[in-house]
Amino acid sequence: MSFVRALTDGEAAGRALELFDEDRRKDGYVWNLTRVLALRPAVVDAWRGLVGAVRAPMDARRYELVTLAAARALRASYCMLAHGRILAETFYTAGQVAAIARDPARAGLEPVDVAVMEFAGKVAARAEQVTQADVDALRAHGLGDAEILDVALAAAARAFFTKTLDAMGVQPDAGYRSLDAALLEALTVGRPLAAAEDRP
Repeated sequence: MSFVRALTDGEAAGRALELFDEDRRKDGYVWNLTRVLALRPAVVDAWRGLVGAVRAPMDARRYELVTLAAARALRASYCMLAHGRILAETFYTAGQVAAIARDPARAGLEPVDVAVMEFAGKVAARAEQVTQADVDALRAHGLGDAEILDVALAAAARAFFTKTLDAMGVQPDAGYRSLDAALLEALTVGRPLAAAEDRP
C-alpha cells in the first residue's frame, strides 16, 4: 500500500483520528493517502488551506479539468481517479470522462477547455518550457491574467500532491474498483489500485 508504514486504525489519535473519521463519513473507509499523510496532520491541513485558496476563484468544472490534466501529465493514478470520479458524478458521463482522460483534444470539449488542459499539463510536467506564446494562447481564448494564474496554481499544486503520494508509494484505494470499467482503465495511468485486503 505504501513504502512507509501507514497508520492503522488503532494508532490514529488526535487530529489523525479526526482525519480518519472524516474519510469514513465520506466513503465508509479510511483512504490510503490519509493513512500516510496523517503521519503529519499539519501538512494535511496546510494542503487543504492551499488547495481551497487556489480553487475558490475558479469555476468548479475548470478546476477539475485542470487537476485531471495535471495528474494525467504526471501519470498519477490516485488523483486521476479521485477527480475523474468527481467529473463523472457532477459534469459528464463516465464515457465522456474516459475520453477526456485518454485525449482531451478528441473528447468533444470546447476549444478553451482543451487549451486550458494542455497548458495545465505542460505546467505540471514541463513548466520550464512554458512560453509567452502559451500564455497568449489562453488569452486568445478569453482568459484574463488572473484566470491564467489560477490554472498554473492548480496545476503546480497538484504536482506537489501527486509527487508526494507517488514518492511514498501510496496506491489508490480499492474502493475505486466500483467505477465503470472503461473509466477505471482510462484513469489508472500510474500506480495500480490497492488490493481490497490491503486496508489496515
